[in-house]
Amino acid sequence: MPQDGVFSHVTAAGLYRIPLPLRLSTSRELHVSVPATRRAVDAKGIIGHKATFGSGAWDKRFGFPVTTPERTWCDLASVLTLPELVAAGDKLIARRLPQTTRAALERAVSTYTSRRGIRNLRRALGMLSDRAESPRESLLRVAIILAGLPEPTVNMRVFSAKGKFLARVDLCYPHLKLSLEYQGDHHRADQSQWRRDISRTRALQAEGWTELQFTEDDLDDPQRFIEELRLILARLSH
Repeated sequence: MPQDGVFSHVTAAGLYRIPLPLRLSTSRELHVSVPATRRAVDAKGIIGHKATFGSGAWDKRFGFPVTTPERTWCDLASVLTLPELVAAGDKLIARRLPQTTRAALERAVSTYTSRRGIRNLRRALGMLSDRAESPRESLLRVAIILAGLPEPTVNMRVFSAKGKFLARVDLCYPHLKLSLEYQGDHHRADQSQWRRDISRTRALQAEGWTELQFTEDDLDDPQRFIEELRLILARLSH
């Protein structure tokens, strides 16, 4: 590590537990950024970057120099797709354990000097949600928005007509009583979880809700799911 170098990009994202796609999360290479006036680090196991650092772009919160959450998110725009960038931003501003704020991300984008990924950064800002609780929810939400469909409500608590709590649904259209639920492998493999899911779905159906489930395959190629959703939205709207 050069004296004025800092850990950045994918390495910094790992430290902040920012969700990354498999192609990046399994990488063993370290990302190191140095000021634009210096020569990028060129060594085995290192991906070197040259960057312009403004005030507050990095600190030593881990005991060594690393880019801040805001700067890290900006840098990730060069290696992430738009949906992946939104999922990363959602994680950073999540209500449960926020590491920054939407306003701070907006300030970081406004002063970011690199042009790589800047368009996606600006687009992603308008799609962020501090209510998201998983990257999969975020990825589907963005796919829905990019398809021109109405943006769903995120993680809403649903109650019965008598005021009894029924469920907190991943994504939904409350006025249509339509919920979109991610079913990971643990929902199938865990017998107790599987039983709870069935009971939960039945309770929602009793109150007139329609549940549309999605899996990892739908996130890999969301086109079919989007078209099914489009048909269901049209049917429920009439």
